[in-house]
Formats: sequence, structure tokens, C-alpha cells
Amino acid sequence: MTRVALGLPEMRRSAASPSVEGRPRTDELIDRFGRVARDLRVSITERCSLRCTYCMPAEGLPVIPRPELLGAGEIARLVGIGARMLGIREVRFTGGEPLTRGDLVEIVARSRAAAPEVPLAMTTNGIGLDRRATALRDAGLGRVNVSLDTVDRAHFTSLTRRDRLPAVIAGIDAALDAGLGPVKLNAVLMRETLDDASELLAFAVARGLRLRFIEQMPLDADGEWARTTMVTADELLLRLSERFRLEPIGREDPSAPAEEWLVDGGPATVGVIASVTRDFCEACDRTRITAEGTVRSCLFGDDETDLRGMLRGGADDHEIADRWRAAMWGKRAGHGIDDASFVRPERSMGAIGG
Repeated sequence: MTRVALGLPEMRRSAASPSVEGRPRTDELIDRFGRVARDLRVSITERCSLRCTYCMPAEGLPVIPRPELLGAGEIARLVGIGARMLGIREVRFTGGEPLTRGDLVEIVARSRAAAPEVPLAMTTNGIGLDRRATALRDAGLGRVNVSLDTVDRAHFTSLTRRDRLPAVIAGIDAALDAGLGPVKLNAVLMRETLDDASELLAFAVARGLRLRFIEQMPLDADGEWARTTMVTADELLLRLSERFRLEPIGREDPSAPAEEWLVDGGPATVGVIASVTRDFCEACDRTRITAEGTVRSCLFGDDETDLRGMLRGGADDHEIADRWRAAMWGKRAGHGIDDASFVRPERSMGAIGG
């Protein structure tokens, strides 16, 4: 293995194919624990127009030179391989902030052509979406998840280090108008915005948005996360119950990360992704491609398998698919945050892709 610098603590990238000893003969992305990855997350950039404290340092992440990023055609080729050969059933583009890429519409269009039957989604902070929502829909994007932690403008500015709340709301409204739905909101649970949670849920219900709160994970660039000070799902539900009547629904799908509650009898729901206190690792069905073209089988595993070199080195689709399968075979059992041996990932969330 070689060590590859990103201007952050270095990651481990493997150019050699991982061991597949004991792997059953199947085309799917199966791992040693019998889980099958069908949900592909593709990070397309490390750049972002916000500086959320739980994701990025104040100065932003070091810039990845453009030649080291996957191009639109390379992204589409991997999406096509995943859909045709590996059983991928959904693709979501992430970052950084995908809207910072000038060729985003091309990425979506080429990916749609490569995988015409697979739903394409995007996670975004919404800034600039008002100008591109229609074009993205026409290119083949089906829906968006918008990251929004509070509708209190002062708290939003403090948390993101940018006064851009009106731009985010404009992006949400544009996504609704363009039919990029269901539009979901992702809100990371933070101590400083816990008091805003009920107002955010009211905002979501009024606009027909599907809100999901996410427990903060040890993926912040500043390394300040602590298990003892994070806001837990139980604490959030207690706070929301002071204003809303919540009835548990459970999970729509066993591999879905969010547990759902009916709000005031419905039809609105609220979800909670309790990644730390109620982990769902045993049902995880995700595989990730980083912006530089490596397979990352687990959000918390630093071992990455290089596919970009194969894309640019003349490998055919079957060879790339085999390397991808091998990478997923070695997926770890779980994140192990509560284990004494837990070591937080070297990359932050912004560098990995959500």
C-alpha cells in the first residue's frame, strides 16, 4: 500500500486488488458478513460553499487538483458498471457540495445514459439549486436531499460560518417546483441547535418535506467530536415530543438508516438516523466512490481501493467490476465507535462524501 496525501491526515490507498479468499461466486457486492451493497454514493468534489463545523475546517479542505478528480465520463462509467454488473439500485451524488462542479448537469446526464433504470439523487446544501434545479431534473436527476440543520438565521450562520440561509430555502423551493421529490432534509444533531429542532420540523411539515435528524458522528475535520457531549436520538425525541405527538413507525426497509415516526397523526413523518447510539451496520447496503476514484467500503474504514488508475490505464469493465467486488468483500463489520479500540477515520466527512 502507498500513502496518498490530501493535505489532511493521509489516507491509505491500495492499488492492488484485495484478497477475495472465501468469497462466493456472485456478481453482487457481497461482504464477509453476507451484506450486499446496492446503494452507491459518489462524491464528485471536496469543495463546498459552506463551512459546517461538524464537516469542514473554517478554511475549507485542501483543493484536489482537477486532474485527480474523476471526470464526468469516468463517473458515468463507474455508475454504469455498478448498475449493469454489480446490482446497484440507487445512486446518490455527494461532496463536498456537488453544485460547485460546473459540469454537474453533464455528470447527471451521462450517468442517466449509462444507467437508465437506476434512480439518481443528490445530497446538497441547496445554495445555487434555484438556478439549476430544472436543468438537473431534465438531465435525469430524480430527487434531492438538502442539508439544513436550523431555520434560525443566526444559528445557521454560526454553525455553517456563512450567512446563506435564504439561499438554501430558495434552493429547497426550487427543488419542489421542479418536482425533485420527495425532497428530504438532513439535519445533523448539534448541541447549539437542539432548541431549534421543533421549529425545523414545523418548517418541514408546512412545506411537505421529509426531515431526518442525524446523530453527529466522529467525522468532523477539527476532531472535536466527543461521545459524552453529542446529542442523542433519545434526547431529540424527548424534545420534539414537547410540541408534537410522535408515533413510531420503524424502518420502511431493513437497510434504511432512518427510523420513522408519524407526526401528529400524519401524513407527515420525521426520521432519526441514530448512527452512534442505534447503529445499523449489520444492515448496511452502501458502497462509496471518493472524488478521486477510490472505493471506500465503509464510512469509517480508511482503506481505499483505487479504480481511477484502472479507468485511465486501459482496464475493461469486467476488471474494474472484479476489483470493486474484492474491495467490498473486505468490508468491516461495523464502525465500532463504542469500542475502546476505536480510531476515528483520517478523512473528514467532507473529504469522504456523505
